[in-house]
Amino acid sequence: MKAAYPFFPADWKYLIAYTAPLAAFGGIYFGGIWSPGSIYVGFVLIPILEGWLGGSPKNPDPEESTRRNHRSLFDYLLYLNIPILYGLLLFFGWRVTNSTLTTSEWVGMLFNVGLIVGICGINVGHELGHRSRKLERWMAWVLLLPALYMHFYIEHNRGHHRWVATEHDPATASKNEWLYAFWWRSIWGGYLNAWRLEKERLQKANHSFWSGHNLMLKFQVVQVIYLLLWYIALGWTGLGIALAVALVGVLLLESINYIEHYGLRRKKDPQGHYEPVYPHHSWNSDHYLGRIFLYELTRHSDHHYRASRKYQILRHFDTSPQLPYGYPSSILVALIPPLWFRLMNPLTELWNERFQHPS
Repeated sequence: MKAAYPFFPADWKYLIAYTAPLAAFGGIYFGGIWSPGSIYVGFVLIPILEGWLGGSPKNPDPEESTRRNHRSLFDYLLYLNIPILYGLLLFFGWRVTNSTLTTSEWVGMLFNVGLIVGICGINVGHELGHRSRKLERWMAWVLLLPALYMHFYIEHNRGHHRWVATEHDPATASKNEWLYAFWWRSIWGGYLNAWRLEKERLQKANHSFWSGHNLMLKFQVVQVIYLLLWYIALGWTGLGIALAVALVGVLLLESINYIEHYGLRRKKDPQGHYEPVYPHHSWNSDHYLGRIFLYELTRHSDHHYRASRKYQILRHFDTSPQLPYGYPSSILVALIPPLWFRLMNPLTELWNERFQHPS
């Protein structure tokens, strides 16, 4: 099969995604100016290379979804993120206990590890959380744990995918909404929604809220135990590390949420029913490296159109709006709201007008 990416073997291209955690390990090991590690890869190297490599709307080979050995390969590449993520956390803990770090090293390493919690933890957990196999759903929970975001499994699958591009979804950014205000709204709105959704599920199944069937209660217990283990191992320093890297990972996720649906809205009929979710309700990016590093999350339109499709066969749609830059570059622009509005508002207005949406 001809490679859809320049220079990369088609079946092994996602090995490049491991560059980010490798840089994270290097940052912790070498320290000093290298402390940010994965930050250099994610927000310096990738934006520069994406400006050179660009992207392509080419879709995967139609036979890809039927090739059993390749499906297994792509799944194992996801599973490997579990030992990578927890190995990095353990290595960071070891480094802290065996050396004295400067303030700049502390800051660099916390952002470094936090970025991997977002990429290898939340992002891969998101992909596995859509799978039907029980083992893969369990893996999703394990990957979401270091971000203290296990409720994401409930709210994303049962809330976000239902209400995306409507005012009922806290993870859909409104036009002219600042990223920093969105962080607050999406984090707390998503957490509260997860409790509400789980309560509704338990009621329909005739289960008590205060029972072992309540996933939200289980998630809180597991997360408290996780934090206690950090405290037992490293005291208040360990607890601070766990909370800090979780926050960085969560803010990365919510920044991605922000750019994925910014300003897009589904139409509502006179009876108050929303139209189905279509590819034009998510911003897409076909930039090569962002697709690899985020396991095709940037082809977000197809993910929402068919959430059951695995990452390696997500498609480009001509009817989906395209971000002018890749995800990492878009996040950097979104950190400066006036610049983001100047870039994206005209595009949002054009796209909404194209599909006769209110702007």
